[in-house]
Amino acid sequence: MSEKTYPCLWFDGQAKAAAQFYCSIFPDSSIIQESPMVVNWVLNGQRFMGLNGGPMFQLNASISVFANFDNQASLDAAWNQLIEGGSALMPIDKYPWSERYGWLKDKFGLTWQLMLSDNNLLLPSMLFSHTQFGNAQSAMQLYASIFPSSGIDITELYGPENPDQVGKLMFGQMHVMDNPLILMDGPGDHYFQFNEAFSMVVECANQTEIDHYWNSLIADGGQESMCGWLKDRFGVSWQIIPTALSKLMSQGKGQKVMEVLLKMRKLVIADLEAAANS
Repeated sequence: MSEKTYPCLWFDGQAKAAAQFYCSIFPDSSIIQESPMVVNWVLNGQRFMGLNGGPMFQLNASISVFANFDNQASLDAAWNQLIEGGSALMPIDKYPWSERYGWLKDKFGLTWQLMLSDNNLLLPSMLFSHTQFGNAQSAMQLYASIFPSSGIDITELYGPENPDQVGKLMFGQMHVMDNPLILMDGPGDHYFQFNEAFSMVVECANQTEIDHYWNSLIADGGQESMCGWLKDRFGVSWQIIPTALSKLMSQGKGQKVMEVLLKMRKLVIADLEAAANS
């Protein structure tokens, strides 16, 4: 997976423990970078960031990790490990859309959808429910219009056999910067709401990219936050950061860089570089 965009998970001091747990389950997985605040790891080619942000935000089922498996033995083994200390949201079983599927919440609060498929992809899956129900297609169109190397691949709508959901997105898949992303409308009594506990990081090569993504994502009802964070009009959280940020933070003036960053909303690369070189 390209590292231009990837998920960030918010933990209360458990980022490394979570990373170690997930890396023990999936093949070709390892922790690639860690500090007391941030842990980065790769699971089967998919990069994740874990942030030790404290108790402020908790993971919920509004965004889960969709894990495809090309054989049932691997799927069942992952399910049995992931559910240890967690709970099933939909038990592992045969469903109309898959010979083998299950949805669970693990012991860290992250939700997983495991499905028998013809590949072994891991990808984020956004569920638009409650006040966001019906907005999944609009979100797909927005993201496809903002990010390069992006487009909509699959659109399956609810039909007349579901009169309360007709025309809503039953299942959608797109690619954002060549990285796959699932979006669905979630009917019923789901009250999961997007929050900062699951955000999408976008690494930018220069200030022009930062300005473009920032301004495009906050347009028409988005919301600025601090330190490069924002929410788009649907409530999904994004971190718009320079690719060089980790390098700037690891240099001798890293503390000064952090002091400057903490005062910013949209990140300004020139100011971060000036702090690093002061």
